[in-house]
Amino acid sequence: MPIFEYKCRGCAHQFELLVLRGGEAACPQCGSRDLEQMLTAFAVSSEGIRQANAKAARRAAVRSKDYIDKKVADAEYVKKHDH
Repeated sequence: MPIFEYKCRGCAHQFELLVLRGGEAACPQCGSRDLEQMLTAFAVSSEGIRQANAKAARRAAVRSKDYIDKKVADAEYVKKHDH
């Protein structure tokens, strides 16, 4: 079941919508069916995009682990030197 991104031509509201087979999309804000289907990032895929996304995810994971490790070390320091 594909999820599409739309922009309503009636009220300019942008939204994502899960479109079931045989269903018609309508703007959740004004009810208009006069919609423009937008090009979404996940619809365009290439090896370069996949590699960039994987690299960004690895960087975020490392930063998250470093942050947690620092907080644990800070808490242990305070606990040890607070008495």
